[in-house]
Amino acid sequence: MKKRRRRAAEHVNHERWLISYADFITLLFAFFVVLYASSRVDQHRVVEMATALRSAFQELGLFTPQARDVNLQPDQTAFPGRKSALRGAVGLSQGVADPASLVALKHQLSAMLAPEISKHEIGLRFGRGGLIISLEELGFFDSGSAQLRPGSEATLNRIALALRPLTNDISIEGHTDNIPIHNSQYASNWDLSAARAVEIVRLFITRYQFPPERLSAAGYSEYHPIASNSTSQGRQLNRRVDVVVKARFPAKVMDTPAILPPGVSPPPVQK
Repeated sequence: MKKRRRRAAEHVNHERWLISYADFITLLFAFFVVLYASSRVDQHRVVEMATALRSAFQELGLFTPQARDVNLQPDQTAFPGRKSALRGAVGLSQGVADPASLVALKHQLSAMLAPEISKHEIGLRFGRGGLIISLEELGFFDSGSAQLRPGSEATLNRIALALRPLTNDISIEGHTDNIPIHNSQYASNWDLSAARAVEIVRLFITRYQFPPERLSAAGYSEYHPIASNSTSQGRQLNRRVDVVVKARFPAKVMDTPAILPPGVSPPPVQK
């Protein structure tokens, strides 16, 4: 009989765990590299967003810079040549009426209406919850009348075309100076200021097809001046219709001072 050969004892490799361990360490290293890279990009974007939003809110007058501001300046050396994506996105995108888009709207209207602004027929400022476009009586209405001057229709047309793509509410507010009106059509400055506001609302609806639910009209007579009524220049500025483009967030917006011509005094502070 043949003798069975005894199998040689198999060699047991006690170092196979090193392969799995090396794979695990490699994957863990790659995981933390991805986390680090993502955190650096996100940090830069958060800084950009915070800077842009703070600038927009400050221009709207929502809050003033504090003495101990957090340094929100991004590290330009870490991202050389990179432009702010958020700043480029802040514009007049359709259907958006946040503070940043109102700032962009103000810049657009400032360029579009530069001739009228230089002639003091248009005023632009922030206050009372949004962007205020002041249609001065000098450029839009005859004294004591609520009918729009034919020569001002082109200016109103440009304003309406700029506002129509937005979906925010618009308040039309009439204002006068403190001199009582004397004509057979209007019994007081209340009537005149309200009639002018209603006329602009009517044009926005019938001529420019604004949704009526977005619009409101109010007359404030002489009780919301932006300049002193003690001078003729101040009274001229107070005779106006304000088109207020409302910001779409619940916040109290403090009035920002209007830019007044040299020699015109601001209205007295009512206590």
